Amino acid sequence: MAVYLDHAATTPMLPAVIAAYTEALSVVGNPSSIHSQGQQAKRMLEEARERIAASLGADPVEVTLTSGGTEAINLGVKGLFWSRGPRKRILVSRAEHHATIDSVEWLEAHEGAVLDWVPVDSEGRIDLAYIAGALDDDVALVTALWANNEVGTLQPVEQLVALAAGHGVPVHCDAVAAYGQVPVSLGGLAALSISAHKIGGPVGIGALVISRAATVTPLIHGGNQQRARSGTQDAAGAVAFGVAASLIAPPDSALRDRLIAGVLNAVPDAVLRGDPVHRLPGNAHFTFPGCEGDSLLFLLDAAGFSVSTGSACQAGVPEASHVLLAMGVPEQDARGALRFTLGHGTTAADVDALVAALPAAVERARAAGYADRVPVRSFPAGPA
Repeated sequence: MAVYLDHAATTPMLPAVIAAYTEALSVVGNPSSIHSQGQQAKRMLEEARERIAASLGADPVEVTLTSGGTEAINLGVKGLFWSRGPRKRILVSRAEHHATIDSVEWLEAHEGAVLDWVPVDSEGRIDLAYIAGALDDDVALVTALWANNEVGTLQPVEQLVALAAGHGVPVHCDAVAAYGQVPVSLGGLAALSISAHKIGGPVGIGALVISRAATVTPLIHGGNQQRARSGTQDAAGAVAFGVAASLIAPPDSALRDRLIAGVLNAVPDAVLRGDPVHRLPGNAHFTFPGCEGDSLLFLLDAAGFSVSTGSACQAGVPEASHVLLAMGVPEQDARGALRFTLGHGTTAADVDALVAALPAAVERARAAGYADRVPVRSFPAGPA
């Protein structure tokens, strides 16, 4: 039987979510229609929005439903930028998810944004001192992860928000990886991105939680069904999302620690990446010297274990993780990355089975050596 250890990519839908989703799919009615069937769909939708909001300490009106985390991030980053008028500078790190990096680079190419790349340390944590020195009247926004999606390091969100508030600068936070793992709330953020399929909900629905005090220019127009997004809303998806939000149960950090200790014992030269303490409770990320992460992934997959390299793959040509490179990890070391992520249903037996299978996979991957790779972009530490 396969052992699934890639919950950070997507976690299986919970049985209660599947049941609620299936039932909701049978309900006929557009939530914007004023007849009784439309209003029934509207009630389902708004009750689900209330559940999602409650999981974040937000008001329901602050929850704008989207097609997923990527759209939520695009709406948060671009929408805040457009709402800030002449201000063009964006503070962002190279260790963000590609949904953020690609969004800000699009704004740079097409909307005149000036990208100020915030350094991260060797554990992937953003440099607050750099941000403090960079904040000024020309800054449109700051965007940052709540927790790094690859190496699991928790970011100093509260301190970041306090710094930005002193200059009246809005902060968007990508909490897609953190939601359901650690307590997440809107707090003083301008906007917060989340996704249902990370917490046992369906793929295809997420949300941008927008503070009442913030202004976000919509990406999609036509209908004004939501505060920052037009389009017929997915009532059934929202119901499933709401049920998942009400059933959030973070992974067991003790099980994660068991996995980390087991890997380091089985492969002594493996290197744990990310903060060893202040990290997501379901994340264990390593680099294995002398190995291709892709080779390890395929060998473990053949042995019945689903894991992730955490790296990008462009046009079928694998690259070293941009996150590890931003952390200062040498390119060759970064090529040996593997991310193990735990979730509901993961057991101690699963962890122990992986640890037992790992040494043989590492030995075979080292024997195979390195594959040819495309050149890796350099990542400047200061302003672009």
